[in-house]
This record gives sequence, structure tokens and C-alpha cells, in this order.
Amino acid sequence: MGRTLSLVKNLPEEKITEKGLSSFNFKLAEELLQMILSPDWLESSVFSQLILKIQQNNEIKHKLETGISLLILDAENLKLDINSELFLASVCEYPLQVKIAFANWKNPSIGKQDIELYNRGYQLLHVPEGKNSADAKMIAFGACLLRSYPTVKEILVCSSDGILNHLCNELQNQGLIVYWVRRQGQNLHIENRNTGKLTHYSLAVPTELSSFEKVVDTIHDSIKTEQESINARLDSLVTVATLFQEKCDINIPKNPKQPENEKIIPVLDNSFTESIQETKKEKVAKISNGKTLDKLLLKIIHDIQKTSPETKLSVSKLGSELQKITGESPNSIIKTLKLGSSFSKYLQSSPTFTLKASGREYEVMALLCE
Repeated sequence: MGRTLSLVKNLPEEKITEKGLSSFNFKLAEELLQMILSPDWLESSVFSQLILKIQQNNEIKHKLETGISLLILDAENLKLDINSELFLASVCEYPLQVKIAFANWKNPSIGKQDIELYNRGYQLLHVPEGKNSADAKMIAFGACLLRSYPTVKEILVCSSDGILNHLCNELQNQGLIVYWVRRQGQNLHIENRNTGKLTHYSLAVPTELSSFEKVVDTIHDSIKTEQESINARLDSLVTVATLFQEKCDINIPKNPKQPENEKIIPVLDNSFTESIQETKKEKVAKISNGKTLDKLLLKIIHDIQKTSPETKLSVSKLGSELQKITGESPNSIIKTLKLGSSFSKYLQSSPTFTLKASGREYEVMALLCE
């Protein structure tokens, strides 16, 4: 700038007048161009910083114009394998560049998901133990999403919890294209909240595996997961029925046509025929007095603690296990043996067991061991 001023000062006034303003501008431009293209200027640090600044501004402008997609995942609620993730990325118009997973990573039920997701480029955000803790963190994160990621144009909200509807609405109000990803059975439902369009992805589609061992492991894991799911649902159903009987003081009579030693078996899928046949072969325990009942309850507690040492055994769970073995509700057994009015009151008064309050339930512990 200083050299430019000196150039202007050095030009004679009469020369400016003679050649006119256009000639003066041409001369000034020529001098400036010579100065800018000189080797000293091109190699100077000022010129390098100027070029760097221009490049940075162009990159920022390009990113703002291009935009990215972002995925947030409630890892406690929904599991995404690599194929599911690739499909979700294909649904978006912008490249999926940021992936964030929320969970209490100390929870043993999460397994090795943290390692797998981290290896796939996820940021892992830890939340404390508690109901809807991951959902609450996702909502808080989403409220200020654009502050941390100003180039986001699309977001995939991956959770089947209905409370995430609030987050989807907030993100829409911030001008983002929102996809709500939920699991229904063996399918992922991807809902574009801006257009209402639904896209489906089948989780049951087989994936390519590289070896026979991996195929066997996959089949084994699938069978185990399905068995655990069905057992959990059956346990929940029995627990609800037991609690209902206790609350309403209902005693369901036996079917007179049903043999006394035959257990009622629910009709399940053909894949579990062998399990059902084995169950039918089991001998139903015959309880004649309180001593026999206590022995059976102690055996149930011992077996559960042996397989799952950290499991807290509630009254309803113990009653469910007892009903599985005997075919009778715990209340019915207690009343038949004239040991009290209900199963929970019997345990409370028994010298063999003690009850400890645990939330809304009572945890059962044995005082005597055989």
C-alpha cells in the first residue's frame, strides 16, 4: 500500500491531466501487477498466509454449501450392524460423516458393542444408569446440535422409544431433514419426518460370511437370542398372571379332564418342539407340606444363583419358577396346604426365607442352606 501511494505521488500532475484518468489507472494497475508478480512477493510469508486464508474460506464455504448427514444411536435400545448402517447412509442425500452412540457402557447387557461401534468410527457418549437416561442425553444433545455441527443437513435418530418424538420435532424446527429409525420385529422402519415417506429394511436378510465357523457362530447366536427372547416373554407373562392372582386373590381350578401329573404346555413355534417334548417328560413336583415346599423353593433359589450369581430374585420371579415346575399358582399351593393367605405372606413369615425391599418388588433370600 505504501508503494502504491509512492507511485501516485511520483506521477507528474500535468501527466495525469494530459493522459486522462484512464491512462493513470492503467499505469497504476501495471505497477501493482509487477509488484505482486515479483519473486520476492510470491515467496513472502504474507503471500502464503493470504493463499491459506483464501483456501480455508473456500473449504468452509464448500462445506456449508455441501452439507453432511449425522447419525445418533441409542445403543441400549437399538443395535445396528454394518449392513444396516450402510443402508441408512444410502437413504440420506448428504454423506454420513458423524456417528454418535449413547449408552451406559458399564452395563453388561451391552456386551462388546462399544468396541465394535468405536472401530466403525462412532463417538461413544456415556450416560449414568437409569430409565430413559440415554434418551434424555440424546434430546439434550439434539437441542444444540447445530452449534457443534453447523454443516449438518440431515440427521438419523435411531431409537424405538416414543419419547424421541420430541427430539425429532425439535430438529425439524431447526430446519433439518429428520429420519426416525425404529425397529419393528425383524424390520427397520425409516420414517422421513419431513415428507412422511416410510422406507423398510429387513434385518433378517443373510449377510455374507467368510468362513464356516462364522456361519455356525451366527446360527448359534440367532438361536440363543430367539430362545432368550421367548423365555423372557413367557416369564413376563407368568409373572403378570401371578401378580394378578395375588392382587385379586384368584384361585384357578384345575381342569377335571386333565391328568393330575400332566403339565399344561403352551403351543410354541415348531422350532421349539424338542424343548416342549423335554418339558412334557419332566415330572411335576408333588408338594404335600410346608417342608417339601421349602425344599423345592431352596432348590429353585440355588439353581438360579448357580447359573446367574448376580441376579436378584424377586417374589414374583420365584413364584413364576415355582408355577413352571408344579403347574399351580403359588397362592393356590399356599391355600391348599393351609400355610397362609398368599405366597408373599408365607415367605415373610417363614424362618427359612427373608424378604428385602428392592424398588417396587421384594428380593427373596434364603437363610438356611441344605
